[in-house]
Amino acid sequence: MKKIVYIFLLCGLFATDLASAQAKKATWIYYPGDFEVWLGNKMQNRRTDRGAFLPVLWKMDSHYVLVEFHKDFDVPAAEEVKLYVEGTYNVKVDGQAFVGYPKSITVPAGHHKLSLKVYCQDRVPSVFVQGNTVVSDGTWLTTFEDKEWIDATGKVSDKSGTVYLNAGAWNFNNPLMPPSKFSLPTTPQHAVSSDKNANSFFLDFGKETFGFVKLHGLKGKGKLHIYYGESKEEAQSVDHCETLDELTINEPAKKDSVMELSKALRYVNVQFDGSISVDSVSMLYEYAPLKERGGFRCSDAEVNKIYDVSKYTLSLATREFFIDGIKRDRWIWSGDAYQSYAMNYYSFFDSPTVTRTILALRGKDPVTSHINTIMDYTFYWFLSINDYYQYTGDKTFIKQFYPRMQTLMDYCLARRDKNGMMSGLAGDWLFIDWADGLSKKGELSFEQLLFCRSLETMATCAKLNNDTEGAAKYQALADELKAKIFKLYWNEQKHALVHSLIDGVQSDNVTRYTNMFAIFFNYFNEQQKQDVKQNVLLNDKIQKITTPYMRFYELEALCAMGEQDYVLKQMKDYWGGMLKLGATSFWEEYNPDKSGADVYAMYGRPFGKSLCHAWGASPIYLLGKYYLGIKPLTPGYNTYLVEPNLGGLKWMDGTVPTPDGDIKMYCSASEIKIKGDSGTGILRIKSKSKPACKDATIVSKGNNVYELTVEKGKNYAITYTAL
Repeated sequence: MKKIVYIFLLCGLFATDLASAQAKKATWIYYPGDFEVWLGNKMQNRRTDRGAFLPVLWKMDSHYVLVEFHKDFDVPAAEEVKLYVEGTYNVKVDGQAFVGYPKSITVPAGHHKLSLKVYCQDRVPSVFVQGNTVVSDGTWLTTFEDKEWIDATGKVSDKSGTVYLNAGAWNFNNPLMPPSKFSLPTTPQHAVSSDKNANSFFLDFGKETFGFVKLHGLKGKGKLHIYYGESKEEAQSVDHCETLDELTINEPAKKDSVMELSKALRYVNVQFDGSISVDSVSMLYEYAPLKERGGFRCSDAEVNKIYDVSKYTLSLATREFFIDGIKRDRWIWSGDAYQSYAMNYYSFFDSPTVTRTILALRGKDPVTSHINTIMDYTFYWFLSINDYYQYTGDKTFIKQFYPRMQTLMDYCLARRDKNGMMSGLAGDWLFIDWADGLSKKGELSFEQLLFCRSLETMATCAKLNNDTEGAAKYQALADELKAKIFKLYWNEQKHALVHSLIDGVQSDNVTRYTNMFAIFFNYFNEQQKQDVKQNVLLNDKIQKITTPYMRFYELEALCAMGEQDYVLKQMKDYWGGMLKLGATSFWEEYNPDKSGADVYAMYGRPFGKSLCHAWGASPIYLLGKYYLGIKPLTPGYNTYLVEPNLGGLKWMDGTVPTPDGDIKMYCSASEIKIKGDSGTGILRIKSKSKPACKDATIVSKGNNVYELTVEKGKNYAITYTAL
């Protein structure tokens, strides 16, 4: 396989007109969201199940095949403008079309409108325009229907009714590397051990990894089989391993051969017959070149290992998009992605991968099903936009795609039952979690809670779009639903929200899910929080959670209640338990009660479980937000809170990235050092006596709580006595 490697964060910029050192730099542009949809289709349809194509379970949308781009320019002097286009196109200046398909045009001095209309079926219609002042970038306007017509007199119609958006753009800054040629970079990787026999190789790459197996010196005629395994047992199981390659070889001379599709692996079992010979086997490691920004170190070596493996797990599951796991699905699941976004904000802070994933999940109108067909995953999609705005402060994205939020919410509102609740109709998958015996009957409190939060998100986004009527409508619906949740689901005897209503009657079952979400949504009053903590979260009689997916939220709720000491022990027990079993990345599911072959089994298959699953990396988020204690108070960290909690650690040292720099902090039981590169922070300290800092005024807030203001770019050293 000849693979085009496009290192998108480090690609060279197109050399513009050398006669002008002031020439602006161009980028490829396209209809916003279309590249994301196109790339998502391409990536998600690479999944195989033991060599057989396995397509997604939901409707797949496509890009718009005919797109118009334009922008007005003030051109100081006539200039040559070069045109690079993906598709068939025409080009106009001030409405006058050029003949044919020019590769360059001359734009005269003065005020002019340049427009291109592009048709492309197999790729996303895209343009790269490079002049001195006339360049393509995200300020261009674009539409998929310009509604332009000419009457009998030759008069061109007014374009009223046409909706224009700002063009989509990313890091495609080289005219010879258009969006359609995008791929992740690769680098050679070699096994740490290789057992070679006459007709086989068995390789161990030392840890979980991902990429393309490469056969060196392949020659001969016959059948060649490659069996992949996240565990040694899986790679050895030729009948049950989840992924494999089968090839018919007819090579008269030695050559190197790279497999067509990338795979998750630690172990590789290569077997061949006939006259085939292979000199050696390696791989091309495929990766997203993310920049390491967040960091965490502490006094506990096991916690440091948990953090490192969490970060490696997230990096493996961050590909073109945030995906679930690298072995089996390799799809974009909204619930999985929602957690990846949170971890990303405390590690790489890679906003383009967030928005790219959000857009690929949403797709196009009309809406015909929930995202991934899962009701709760639709709600996570709304919540992800709220979080994205809080962490990045990016209003432009929300304003651009607010109409897609509206139509998805319209779909949800149209599927409410007679009580105004979401209870699941034909085609709706109610997931919540992988848990034995979890009832999905009736009106589930968990779905109503996520629905309520989604309506609140809509109200926030409506305000950002100056949609006062929409903001009032969504907020009223959220307030009404929240009142219903507490009226219908709260049980005074159980001191908790019950799991469901069936025919209007409370079920007897109490689960952790709704109750823990209501804590960090801040829906409970203080007494209810304490009741839920004791009667649900710390109650072993309530069904336990065995997936890292929901452990994420369970431990977040406990951290929000100040239980960092307890959570640290849980983290060491749960994630440390996987490490003790030899995990080099964290798993889709871990049940300490399972042993032997059952450790790898899931979905009724002996090796169905993913041993590298994004939702297993949640310690990144927990350690950043609830131990370092750093979170935005206003969008984009314009203001932020730092509330460190050692949780039993002797010291910790960490970095939390923000849109405009980093927040660095060291904390022990007697000293805190902090510096923020942007925004204004509030450092909140719990101390037995008033802390001391020569560079700031410390204000007592009562009950041994003290605060000081962290100004941008200043270093602070505080001495205190931890409670």
